[in-house]
Amino acid sequence: MTESQDDLDKSKLVADTAALDAFNRGVVEEFRANAGRVGGPFEGATLVLLHTVGAKSGRPRLSPLAYLEIDGKVLIVGSYAGAPTHPAWVHNLRADPKAHIEIGTDAYDVTARELPDDERDATYPKIVAVAPVFAEYQAKTSRAIPLFELVRA
Repeated sequence: MTESQDDLDKSKLVADTAALDAFNRGVVEEFRANAGRVGGPFEGATLVLLHTVGAKSGRPRLSPLAYLEIDGKVLIVGSYAGAPTHPAWVHNLRADPKAHIEIGTDAYDVTARELPDDERDATYPKIVAVAPVFAEYQAKTSRAIPLFELVRA
């Protein structure tokens, strides 16, 4: 898959909620079947399954996300592939920072802490150094892409 095809697919997923849900279901199934490892576009990436409560619906939500360990912190990035809006899980964590995560075969409760602007601005270049795609995503949008630290509860 070329980089432009990869971007096209991500844009389609962001625009089509049903396609995104189906894609995520497949990632979750593969994650759980393989002790947290998946192939395809996430091969070799560190993934977390983030369980939140819907800010509007109050219903359980499950989001497979890449995570990065930076300065001893487990961080997730609200990039949404550079879309103009935040992913739903950002709104969910802002409404209720208590969450549950699965990393590999471990599962535990966390509290999500959104990094304040100064800390976010100092940390984002470190994320880009490890995962350059996040520079592309930030360049695509006028919003500051939020970062959340997942702290074991």
